[in-house]
Amino acid sequence: MDLVHEMTYHAMLRPPLVVGAGPLGTRMVFDVISGVLEGPRLRGKFVGAGADWLLVGPDGFGRLDVRAQIETEDGALVYLQYQGLLHMNEKVQAAMSSASGTEFNDQYFRIAPRFETGDPRYAWLNQSAFVGEGRLYPGFGVEYRVFRVS
Repeated sequence: MDLVHEMTYHAMLRPPLVVGAGPLGTRMVFDVISGVLEGPRLRGKFVGAGADWLLVGPDGFGRLDVRAQIETEDGALVYLQYQGLLHMNEKVQAAMSSASGTEFNDQYFRIAPRFETGDPRYAWLNQSAFVGEGRLYPGFGVEYRVFRVS
């Protein structure tokens, strides 16, 4: 099994709507306001509604629940959904409070994205498994390097 780098993308987010502490942890909702995706086989921008319904547990990890849409440069629409884990360590908390960034190795930040499309040019997205690593992006955003599991 190998990992093939397929794309890098970053998304800019609104400051969170803090729902607050509930029975499963502290819920925060981050709306996606813009973003771009770049790779050798897929390039596009985020369109329409998208958000992360982050749940921060008492163990210090955020559990991501993200849904968004991408419009490719050639007009295809792709649905993106992923879950993931973000260790809410001191570097992450400092970056979130100051809208600054982190490096990929500053925290454990992993995702398992799933793509869906009806466009035959991108059917390979429907038929592949992906993993990714993330970091906080300066200006209140996130950046991911996404790999196809071959």
